[in-house]
Amino acid sequence: GVRVEAYGNSMGIKEVAALAIPDARTITVTPWDRSLFQEIEKGILAANLGLTPMNDGKLIRLVLPPLTEERRKEYVKQIKKEGEDAKVSVRNTRRDAMEALKKNAELSEDDLKRQQDEVQKATDHSIQEIDKLIDAKSKEVMTL
Repeated sequence: GVRVEAYGNSMGIKEVAALAIPDARTITVTPWDRSLFQEIEKGILAANLGLTPMNDGKLIRLVLPPLTEERRKEYVKQIKKEGEDAKVSVRNTRRDAMEALKKNAELSEDDLKRQQDEVQKATDHSIQEIDKLIDAKSKEVMTL
């Protein structure tokens, strides 16, 4: 969500610069227009990413600090929040599918019940997969 004031508009950083990741802890930002260096730095600082841009005249370097225990826990909270959002989305899709099945007058009661069971099985499977991904990613983030 880094926004840059450029040419009288607020633009995403990807619209005014090339981003590259030369190593695991460094991000480089190469502006398309050299006159935007200060605006890009301001945008990075305003985004509150916890990163300090270093400008060498050709590109801007962002060095990512090593993760602290506290920061890892914040990431785990974010992972769980995103997982819950995904589960809500799956449940909303299930609700929409169930409503569509009920509106289909061509289905007999048995066919309706069978289709609803299939939708529920697919929902349960998706939620289990989301839970597995949440657990796996949380463990990965918490390990050194």
